[in-house]
Amino acid sequence: MHLNNLKNIDFNEKKVLLRADLDVPIINGQIEDDLRLKACLDTLNVLFNSKATVIVVGHLGRPKPQFQSSNFKVQISKENKKFSLAPVAEWFGKLYQSTPTKENIGQFEGWKIKNDFFILENLRFYEGEKKNESEFSKKLASLADIYVNDAFGDSHRFDASIVGVPAFLPHFAGFHLEKEVEVLSRALENPKRPLVVLIGGAKIETKLPLVKKMSLFADHLLVGGLVSLELKNLLEQNPNVLGERKANLLIADSIENKKDISKESAKKFTEVLRIGETVIWNGLMGIVEECFEEGTRMVAKAIADSNAYSIVGGGDTVCYLKNLGIINKLSFVSTGGGAMLEFLSGEKLPGIEILKE
Repeated sequence: MHLNNLKNIDFNEKKVLLRADLDVPIINGQIEDDLRLKACLDTLNVLFNSKATVIVVGHLGRPKPQFQSSNFKVQISKENKKFSLAPVAEWFGKLYQSTPTKENIGQFEGWKIKNDFFILENLRFYEGEKKNESEFSKKLASLADIYVNDAFGDSHRFDASIVGVPAFLPHFAGFHLEKEVEVLSRALENPKRPLVVLIGGAKIETKLPLVKKMSLFADHLLVGGLVSLELKNLLEQNPNVLGERKANLLIADSIENKKDISKESAKKFTEVLRIGETVIWNGLMGIVEECFEEGTRMVAKAIADSNAYSIVGGGDTVCYLKNLGIINKLSFVSTGGGAMLEFLSGEKLPGIEILKE
């Protein structure tokens, strides 16, 4: 897949609207995990070195939209205050050794980080963002000369800042988004085999398309977490629910309270993971926030200690690996949860499709 990329583009004295993934976990005003923010730094620094002025846009959480696209003054309601991007502006301020100041950028409110760097307030405060309203997209596009998307984790959405703005500006893929597409495409097109896919988590409706795809494509398919319970139920109701199958399918058994996979299942999973040449993992094996983490810890260490090319995604999974101190032992960490699942399931992501050459 070839995307319009940043190579050989003249950004000198141009204004660039950079769609970044700003949806980071924030507790008591402090960012708990900055992986998604760091993902856009290569693109940011190339733009700065090219003498561009950068306006970063994105969203945080799921606030209730307060404003129509014709109303651009942000008086944040009390219930929406926790969704302000102020902590993100502070994070970038510390990174670039500057103090963010509130400032109007066109008709939008946001922050000036430094003379060539601005951030807009949470786009989801506006109805036009989720509705992909043309007028809202035009207002965003009017701020810049060029659009760059470096938010792979949001590229499965039909939001204005993902698919609306590129209709009005020259548009390109940022370096991290391009890398995500390259790595995941290679895993789908020509992975080193055996290919082992490990799927966990809680929502069968979001994981079932990937289970179906990988049951035909992977060499080994391992299913744990609450997804394993739901998949067993589906197979009992309809043994052909997965259709034609090539992969060796292992569905974990659970401990008595259903909050983790059994130790025996975890051992079987680790044995398979050790023989993989490529491993893809999305979703925890148990409810780790309630300290049911033995299954997840066992498979995590097996992957980290293997020689496989390992790809991991999903916010909870990545956060767990970071807390376990082994995130750097994995080959590639995707910033996408839902986007990664949809891409690997073979679905077309609207934010990616619009960037194709």
